[in-house]
Amino acid sequence: MIYDIAIIGAGIAGASLAAETAGHASVLLLEAESAPGYHSTGRSASFWHESYGGPEVLPLTTASGPWLQDHGFLAPRGAATIGRAQDTEAMAVFEAGFTAKGFAFTPQNHDDLAQKIAGLRPEWDRGLGEPDCADIDVASLHAHYLKAARAAGTVLTCNAGVTAFSFADGVWTIETKAGSFQASKVVNAGGAWATDIAAMAGALPILITPYRRTIVRLRVDPPSAADLPLVLDISGKFYFKPDTGGRIWLSPHDETPCVAADVAPEELDIAIAIDQLQQVVDWRIEAVEHSWAGLRSFAPDRLPVYGFDPLQRAFFWCAGQGGFGIQTAPAAAKMAAALLLGTAPDAMVAHIDPATYAPDRATLKAALLAN
Repeated sequence: MIYDIAIIGAGIAGASLAAETAGHASVLLLEAESAPGYHSTGRSASFWHESYGGPEVLPLTTASGPWLQDHGFLAPRGAATIGRAQDTEAMAVFEAGFTAKGFAFTPQNHDDLAQKIAGLRPEWDRGLGEPDCADIDVASLHAHYLKAARAAGTVLTCNAGVTAFSFADGVWTIETKAGSFQASKVVNAGGAWATDIAAMAGALPILITPYRRTIVRLRVDPPSAADLPLVLDISGKFYFKPDTGGRIWLSPHDETPCVAADVAPEELDIAIAIDQLQQVVDWRIEAVEHSWAGLRSFAPDRLPVYGFDPLQRAFFWCAGQGGFGIQTAPAAAKMAAALLLGTAPDAMVAHIDPATYAPDRATLKAALLAN
């Protein structure tokens, strides 16, 4: 069988795009692992946070929010980006970038923050609040998209890591560890492996760099309040949020370049995270109960890449979503599906310019020339 579309990667990017396109085309979803979502999707910090990813990602996040809420995937959380006196300029610059996009934060002082963050040290005396921030049920969202894709006829094949591509007479032949498949169009939703997939296909050599991100689950005293917001440092050195049983999830917000692989946390990163936390609150760390690491993959300009490749016109990019791929999935999938199918964009994304994320955008061209 020659499929209309073969999507490489069944994480949130591939699964959501399959769900959006399968009702209009025959779709094959190829996954290298034994089950979808093993790497980045299955290791998410699980929040919808409008400022996360920066002002240019904001339109995709904001557009996705109502859909996620209406489908029951969000739970109220709230967020605060906090700083100290020495962070005044950084916070002003950060806020101005979003103000230019029409997004407003809620200014907070130490008393405002301390109402939600018990034991907050006095030097953390300013914050930018986002009351609409929410937790995402990532597992249910990913399962929803996989179920919708299958119901619309998508064929999912796991243990199918790609080993080679060839293109002739308008058809891709895709060699995988599960056999050979054919399709008219190939979608690169390979996450941390996106650059490798593009190289095999002879597509534009966009560098999608994987970065290791560490998260630990801590038991603290006093136990974390259930209504603790997502707390982020304006300098990008930590974030934490509550977990069940009074525990917290904590990350040193690390971005360590690495090869695409099944990554594990390192003890140094865990120690750095705990040290950062103790500079923010006066809680006692009773135990590190669990730790893990995941991959976040970025293009050089930190924006996702959606669209047909300028060198291989039957090769479509859906990659570089960094840590915001899940919170933007509903809008990104609808935008990408319209581009891939050549149809009018859904009302959810009609106001978003896809050229911002195109593979041949100016910032990516500059990065390619620099290399």
